[in-house]
Amino acid sequence: MIPGLWWQQLLLVMAGGALGAGGRFWLSGWLLRHAGEGFPWGTLAANLVGSFAVGYLAIWLEDRGPAALYWRAFLIVGILGALTTYSALMLECLLLARSQRSGAVVAYLGVSLFAGLALVWVGARLAGAMRPPFG
Repeated sequence: MIPGLWWQQLLLVMAGGALGAGGRFWLSGWLLRHAGEGFPWGTLAANLVGSFAVGYLAIWLEDRGPAALYWRAFLIVGILGALTTYSALMLECLLLARSQRSGAVVAYLGVSLFAGLALVWVGARLAGAMRPPFG
């Protein structure tokens, strides 16, 4: 890769990361205020939205030419990389397991993983169906 292109992509990842992290912070706070603190709704929502979006964008950006590298850096690696929080998911599972809500660990992990997998598939299928032929 040409060094200038790498730096451009790095800057896009960093800018997208700032937006994704800010979005996760906002979403988690909003859900905490509206759904309560008994369950980590913010992380679950961020991971599920991110799963759909990464599936959609991965297919939608296929065969989009050189600009797709920059869009992938900004949208997928940057925004969605910072928005989705599987490290936070694991920490929250540990905290749930160590609390009086230890039974929620299996439900939280199951919904996060299976719904995330289903949504990445749905996002990819939707993008494939909506994408106009390239060329």
